[in-house]
Amino acid sequence: MKDAYRNIAWIYDRLFENINKGIRLAGIRMLRPSKGMNILDIGCGTGTHLELYNRYGCNLYGIDFSPAMLEIARTRLADSAQLELGDATSIPYENNKFDLIISMLSLHEITQQTRSGVISEMKRVLKKDGHILLIDFHSGPYHPIQGWISKVIIFFSELAAGMEHFKNYRQFIKGKGLSALATLNGLKVEQQNIIAGGTFAIFLVSCKNRKS
Repeated sequence: MKDAYRNIAWIYDRLFENINKGIRLAGIRMLRPSKGMNILDIGCGTGTHLELYNRYGCNLYGIDFSPAMLEIARTRLADSAQLELGDATSIPYENNKFDLIISMLSLHEITQQTRSGVISEMKRVLKKDGHILLIDFHSGPYHPIQGWISKVIIFFSELAAGMEHFKNYRQFIKGKGLSALATLNGLKVEQQNIIAGGTFAIFLVSCKNRKS
């Protein structure tokens, strides 16, 4: 499979981390991590998100389909995280393992059918009382002026990522993003935070009526 991030991995954090770090910290404030928690990052990229949780003494795991991004994550995290190259529709961990599962800016990249497969796997490996932290683009409304500017930047960044990527992004936004995804996949929204002028959404969710 072609690595879409092969040519950008080395500069990805320089381009986006100044913005993304604030969003990550907003997510951490919604569920403060504690020592010994098992945390899985779906689409862990260069490992910057897991690095924040490492400060809290958590057991860290990550999965990503990009060898180039994962190479940077392995350098950054060394032996403080278990990282896997793979497809999140087949997560290589046992049922009921994780206290918290994170997915940031990954779900909009893939098809609607694949999103449901990823969510299904998240639910399988999540502990009964666990939570999922979803962070992704929001469908609006967008607030002037910050939201409009951010929307334009996001639009052209997604377009530059390739037509397949852009098509999936457009479908995600048109389909009402995380709100619709949570409803479709039986997730209970515990908290939500809409930020950056209405262009980003952070949802803390759990599984509805889960029995096992």
